[in-house]
Amino acid sequence: MKARILFVCLGNICRSPMAEAVMRYQVVQANLGDQIEVDSAGTGDWHLGHPPHEGTRKLLDEHRIPHKGMKARLVTADDFDTFDYIVCMDTNNLRDVRKLLEIGEGGKEHAARKKLFTFMELLPSKGLKDVPDPYYDGNFSFVYELVDSGCKELLQRVKADLEQVR
Repeated sequence: MKARILFVCLGNICRSPMAEAVMRYQVVQANLGDQIEVDSAGTGDWHLGHPPHEGTRKLLDEHRIPHKGMKARLVTADDFDTFDYIVCMDTNNLRDVRKLLEIGEGGKEHAARKKLFTFMELLPSKGLKDVPDPYYDGNFSFVYELVDSGCKELLQRVKADLEQVR
């Protein structure tokens, strides 16, 4: 069995591709590339087909994390069936994904609880509800710190879930 993770932000050029690249790197470092797949998508269509933002690419390059070939895409309803974990970078993204998937407070909510959540739920001690969008404030370094820590937490969660399935 393979675990599939999708990170979602607004334009899919800053936060979610950073999380995708960092998570992929951590997965490879943990020798789990054959068990975990990672992707990212956005809720808005402004940057479709574009590579990650220059600020994201610069930070990834500084940390020697590959990002070549990444391009922005839209999240789709099919992603809910494809991915085991859909991790939204902020509460607005979570709202937009729920709307796309027609998930309200009832219905599919119980089944979706494990697979659809905000990134900062991985880091409750940080006291933040959302990963700030560096597109607006330019603070890519702070976002990288959050992403690196949160991906480590998510990797532990996914590894534990994979072990339960075996």
